[in-house]
Amino acid sequence: MEPFIQKEKTFFEINEWTNIDSKLTAGFTTKHGGVSKAPFKSLNFGFHVGDNNQDVIQNRQTLARQLAFPLTKWVGAEQTHQIKIQRVTRTDQGKGSISYEDSFKDTDGFFTTESGILLTLAFADCVPLYFFAPKKRIIGVAHAGWKGTVAGIGPEMIASFKEEGVDPSEVLVVIGPSICGNCYVVDDRVISLLQNKLEAVEEKPYNLIKANQYQLNLPEANRQLLISAGVQENQINMTQYCTSCNGDLFFSHRKDNGKSGRMISFIGWKEV
Repeated sequence: MEPFIQKEKTFFEINEWTNIDSKLTAGFTTKHGGVSKAPFKSLNFGFHVGDNNQDVIQNRQTLARQLAFPLTKWVGAEQTHQIKIQRVTRTDQGKGSISYEDSFKDTDGFFTTESGILLTLAFADCVPLYFFAPKKRIIGVAHAGWKGTVAGIGPEMIASFKEEGVDPSEVLVVIGPSICGNCYVVDDRVISLLQNKLEAVEEKPYNLIKANQYQLNLPEANRQLLISAGVQENQINMTQYCTSCNGDLFFSHRKDNGKSGRMISFIGWKEV
């Protein structure tokens, strides 16, 4: 079943998780309903893409009002396609919410056990990974491009949850909108790195289309790596939305030739 249900023209929500915990908000934004001008038209959340900063802040304020989650409680990151994961507490509220300069540096994943914090990361083709352990009340989100996928950011988040006393079998995962296997083409170098990570997997998430050119299903690669890390297969739900195919809804770095806005993934517990 599709995990993402569109709530407004501005965002989708992970409906099944909000049904489990009514205080939880989790979802992914679209490119509609903001004030940014082309080529970032219109709901761009990225400070680092060359858009007007005040427009980006206004876009963020729009979503903050719709989610009833004040911008002063958001956190954001300077994402570098690595596997650093940051534990976030209430003392971090607001870091990276209205400025790229004060965001968490070299960070591609967040997790928290506390309410009143909205974890956010920016995307325009890479894979958003969402994590939720209802019993232990821990949530997380990660940014998995091909580099982060190969380096194992999904398993790294599972390891972080383990350190908090969460068994991998207790973790629910949702894999969000990203570029799909039909739209994403990579070379031998990427595949050779991925092969080392997926040696035990029979059905590989890529196929050769011509010399040095492979179609790579990055969401499926992440799913397989998470299963290898101990997450139950029936507790991983993957979207059918592709950021490139569904250009009417999303920005796509590849489709837009590198000049586009950014969506965000978000997850957080509202304060009682």
